[in-house]
Amino acid sequence: MKKNIGTLCVQAGYQPGKGEPRQMPIVQSTTFKYETSLQMGKLFDLEDTGYFYTRLQNPTNDHVAARIAALEGGVGAMLTSSGQAANFYACFNICEAGDHMITTNSIYGGTYNLFGTTLRKLGIEVTFIDQNASEEEINAAFRPNTKLVFGETLSNPSVQVLDIEKFARIAHAHGVPLIVDNTFATPINCRPFEFGADIVTHSTTKYMDGHGVCVGGVIVDSGNFDWAAHAERFPGLTTPDESYHGLVYTERFGKMAYITKATSQLMRDLGSIQSPQHAFYLGLGLQTLHLRVPRHCENARRIAQYLHDDPRVAWINYPDLEDDSQHALQQKYLPNGTCGVMAFALKGGRDFSIRFMDSLKLIGIATHVADCHSCVLHPASHTHRQLTDEQLIEAGISPDLIRLSVGIEDADDLIEDIRQAIEMAEKGNA
Repeated sequence: MKKNIGTLCVQAGYQPGKGEPRQMPIVQSTTFKYETSLQMGKLFDLEDTGYFYTRLQNPTNDHVAARIAALEGGVGAMLTSSGQAANFYACFNICEAGDHMITTNSIYGGTYNLFGTTLRKLGIEVTFIDQNASEEEINAAFRPNTKLVFGETLSNPSVQVLDIEKFARIAHAHGVPLIVDNTFATPINCRPFEFGADIVTHSTTKYMDGHGVCVGGVIVDSGNFDWAAHAERFPGLTTPDESYHGLVYTERFGKMAYITKATSQLMRDLGSIQSPQHAFYLGLGLQTLHLRVPRHCENARRIAQYLHDDPRVAWINYPDLEDDSQHALQQKYLPNGTCGVMAFALKGGRDFSIRFMDSLKLIGIATHVADCHSCVLHPASHTHRQLTDEQLIEAGISPDLIRLSVGIEDADDLIEDIRQAIEMAEKGNA
């Protein structure tokens, strides 16, 4: 029986049997007991399934990962300690020193730094491209050692819509997968696998948790990319892994090869597991994801229209608006709405924007984004303050950009808070 997404949010991943807990239990244990040495040995050799150490797998984590995989339509998923860890593992699982990858430039500042600085220290070269570039320009960025293409469904903080089908088509023509960070859209508003993406990541810290209580991430594998067809490009998946007695992931695990390698190799060696307690909180958040996301979008549309019509606003990026440059892509990929996040700027420059934010009473200044509470951030002063104005513009971020994350409070109250804060900023300008 095929289940709709609301049912999956509540029930996927954990089905209690007779006399078992109705709510998914927290298995707060580092280790698991076995009766014989052989039983545990088979687990270490990946010859059997089960649990032996929580750094690799834990029942609570696996229930939640299975729910997210069901929501995205994937074959498997792995929880991580943060969204940053998810993006790092997703790429590092198929890249190593001497390799190259391509990413759009309008991505979250932390990811931009991860790719542009940290991966380069590991010997992985990264080319940043404009996601609105022509196919010819994108094709020109590929090299013989390119291993993947990366983008965000909705860029953070500029809220640009990724043309997933275009990037998937180009990536596949070069024999590499497309990895898409689907954090802002969530599978409620967009399922990238349906448009050709191969791997999806999330910062579950955001809408999936929804309450700002636990940091986490997840990698979901569609199972659709044929690693064996490009065996020479992906030796980590298609040649023997000597740390597991010569096991070949594609031969042993088929469609689960990628996610199995990420769990059994990267998580084994690097850690960054999500705690069972945090996984439990995430599971609770997922139960209401299909209810919260539409409310975020409804509130955001009203506020975006208010800002759009206010003459004191210099510009606004929110793809749901009909005259937004991204509206056609929004209608194609996210017809039910994008998310609760928008980017805008006020006339008067950076100082005026800061006075505006300092005058808000309900909407808080916070690094966080995409939870029940409305919050605001000035990336040039906060998340992206390590970048120069030139680097900000190169990353698709205007120095005057304000990122507003609309929560699920009453929209009228939020609009009133914005109105009075702009007036207070004007008084400070007098």
